[in-house]
Amino acid sequence: MSGTEDDDLAAQWEAAEGGEPTEATPARVLNQAEIDSLLGFDDAPDGGEPRSGMQRIISSGLVSYERLPMLEIVYDRLVRIMSTSLRNFTSDNVEVSIDNILSLRFGDYLNSIPLPAMLAVFRVEEWDNFGLMVVDSAMIYSIVDVLLGGRRGTAPMRIEGRPYTTIERTLVERLIQVVLADLSAAFDPLCPATFRFERLEVNPRFATISRLSNAAVLARLRIDMEDRGGRLELLLPYATLEPVRELLLQQFMGEKFGRDSIWETHLAEELWNTEVDLQVVLDEQVMPLSEVASLQPGSRILLSCVPGAPVRVQCGAVPLFEARVGRRQNHLAVRIEKELRAEPAEPP
Repeated sequence: MSGTEDDDLAAQWEAAEGGEPTEATPARVLNQAEIDSLLGFDDAPDGGEPRSGMQRIISSGLVSYERLPMLEIVYDRLVRIMSTSLRNFTSDNVEVSIDNILSLRFGDYLNSIPLPAMLAVFRVEEWDNFGLMVVDSAMIYSIVDVLLGGRRGTAPMRIEGRPYTTIERTLVERLIQVVLADLSAAFDPLCPATFRFERLEVNPRFATISRLSNAAVLARLRIDMEDRGGRLELLLPYATLEPVRELLLQQFMGEKFGRDSIWETHLAEELWNTEVDLQVVLDEQVMPLSEVASLQPGSRILLSCVPGAPVRVQCGAVPLFEARVGRRQNHLAVRIEKELRAEPAEPP
């Protein structure tokens, strides 16, 4: 065996034992699937499109909407209110449902909006920030067809490749006003919120209400009107929800946004039946500790109050009423003359 063959065998042996890679044994490069497997990522999470490991690392910094449990209850209430209001608005059988609620970056959502569509920018006056509502093309033509008297059982005619007319924009604005009013009503049990329509856009670049990297909560609603319908999407940036974040963090209990009316009624009834001790204070004096220690049975303490002077009725340390002492059927009694309001404690 020649020296060259010996050198090749030695190099291969060293590489097999963990030595440095050589030209005969080049370093192995991992593909994307192997990298995702090493990082513990699935190829297609939640039945959606596959995402690379780097994309998952970037998106892992987003706050999931499950951390705001009350927001999901607000959207459930919105669906119930919208089902009734849209039936009155269209005079048709309308069914509203939530497809999904997810968190994503605002810029990613703008790039994923299927065009043509109408983008409504609205303002939340109490929170001093903005939100976005997107009405897709199918919903636009369906609402126009319904409001203009289209026959049932026929799909609305779609004419793509042209801008929306003034009539179409006006009818869609009426739909948006109804949805925003329902959204305000859905937030009412939690906090007052007035959703005010600002403007209507058809280009996503003109509907930028937040920084592209900011996180937002997206709710996709499906509206069915027999053989017609479409999708309506509500996007609220986390910056918009920040003023009510503490309220949205509450856990849902009962059927009325964390309130249980049966328990409240029972608690009120028990409170009215609670017994409290009332004390009638004739006079208060400040005495040295030496005099208090020298008190004995038979000692007298002179009170500064005169007969018929008003006395104070209190519960514990809380003054309640001003009264006068008298007698009723061989019993001492007091007659309440006015109510004493407790002064609020001064802040430290």
